[in-house]
Amino acid sequence: MKQKTIAIVAMSSATLFVAALLALMFSIYAETRRAVPFDANFSLIDDQGHPVDQSIFKGHPALVYFGYTHCPEACPTTLFEVADWMNALGDQGKALRAYFFSIDPERDTREVMHEYVNAFSNRITGITGKPEEMKKVSDGWIIHAEKLPSVDGNYHMDHTVSLLLIGPDGRLKGLIPYGMDRAQALAKIRDVLLKPSQGA
Repeated sequence: MKQKTIAIVAMSSATLFVAALLALMFSIYAETRRAVPFDANFSLIDDQGHPVDQSIFKGHPALVYFGYTHCPEACPTTLFEVADWMNALGDQGKALRAYFFSIDPERDTREVMHEYVNAFSNRITGITGKPEEMKKVSDGWIIHAEKLPSVDGNYHMDHTVSLLLIGPDGRLKGLIPYGMDRAQALAKIRDVLLKPSQGA
């Protein structure tokens, strides 16, 4: 019985190790793919009604997050953290932009996005538009976004919860995983986005 228990524990540990290894390999692959310049053309609008295209990723460092306003936890938590980080960075982060791209544009209208992002900070820009245009952006950055049915008969979105750090050159400089410690997140933003040489 004891040997059987040990065997089960060993198999479970091996399964978890393989799953973790595969997740790590995919993360490295995705980050490598994202590191090339963003080259998809798209046409969206921000929460103020201004047109948005691929040029939004050039000319300034940016924190970029893909989520939706009906998100129960990850999205509001991340936007709260983004607002806090930008306040903490002060003048050092004055050139830093923050973009919240909706992966649920069917429900996230411009007006809905405007009210949502401004509840966190007026420095966060909400971006929405036609689903096919939004898909160009999420696919371009290798963002997972999938509509799944909810028990109440509605739906929710399963999506990538890491935040992208985009340099002034339009390239991915790093990721902030969901739940990263505040001090670590601020240090990473300063290190990969706000050094004078970044994006040069």
